[in-house]
Amino acid sequence: MSHHLDSPAARADARLNISDTYVFRGERGTVFVMNVCSDAAGPDAPKGFHPEARYEFKIDTTGDAVEDLAYRFTFGPADTDGTQSLELRRLVGEDASDDHAQGVLLLTGTTGREIAADSGLRVWTGRASDPFWMNPGVVEAVGHAFQDGTDIDVPAQDPAQVSSLFAGQKIRSLVLEVPDAGLRPFTRDGRIGVWATTALATDAGGWHRVNRCGLPMVSPIFAQFDDELAEKLNQTQPADDPRTFEDVITDRVAAVVAARGTTADPRGYGRAVADRLLPDVLAYDVGTPAVFGFAKFNGRALTDNAGEVMFSLATDSALSIGLSHDAVDAPTTSTFPYVAAAA
Repeated sequence: MSHHLDSPAARADARLNISDTYVFRGERGTVFVMNVCSDAAGPDAPKGFHPEARYEFKIDTTGDAVEDLAYRFTFGPADTDGTQSLELRRLVGEDASDDHAQGVLLLTGTTGREIAADSGLRVWTGRASDPFWMNPGVVEAVGHAFQDGTDIDVPAQDPAQVSSLFAGQKIRSLVLEVPDAGLRPFTRDGRIGVWATTALATDAGGWHRVNRCGLPMVSPIFAQFDDELAEKLNQTQPADDPRTFEDVITDRVAAVVAARGTTADPRGYGRAVADRLLPDVLAYDVGTPAVFGFAKFNGRALTDNAGEVMFSLATDSALSIGLSHDAVDAPTTSTFPYVAAAA
């Protein structure tokens, strides 16, 4: 899993669970993708986009892990055929972190079709094949190791029999492409930090954050069997991540690499991993190819093997998941909406 059903709140309503966030170079500009509502929640779970929720791409343009720009999606109730109306708004400056700010209306339309503005900005939302793949035996073994402070005990597997944990499953995807002319004026040097959030309306008239996702695999590695930590990862603001999570990530990485014997300084390595992962924000240089690799994080493409990268980083070893992008049901594309739309 990446962040599929990563906490009790997310499991309560998969429509509010962000399984993955991607940022990469598209045909016209920067593409932001947020995937929610995984079929992993089961056939009886509610489907589509929650009509009382907000789905937001948060963007830091100054390097302080506080949003300076946000793109907010809201949806109407589903019609008989499952189609939903949608609105997209942009919020700038202090409004980007203000739950009561309205922002500027950019687009309206419906799910399942491309919507475009004269500026070149375009949107697609709807049901798609899950572009993420994961070996179930490996991710469970990693989760136990980081929970218990042990070496990773991957069960013996026949490579020919291993399939992705998400084979045959679909998600609901929000795809937003912002042309350079629409994004660069809000940045200082083209460097941005991105994370996605979902929030649900409360009876008191406010908004309750349910999910937050920046880097992939943070929750499955460190909180797969720790619901309290998983909820805290979702509720904390990115700017507060270092002081909130540095010690726990340092300690858990140090325990695992010590058990694996991969470094003479387990705690120093653990601190280096925590410093790299925190704040939990996906950094990207606007206009450049996305690269999510062991040596460098620069956005995240739909075909990046994020699981293997994060496992190898966290364990200080080459930890293979035994699968490649061929394990997905339908290939992503180089043309909008980039995800593999599903009926």
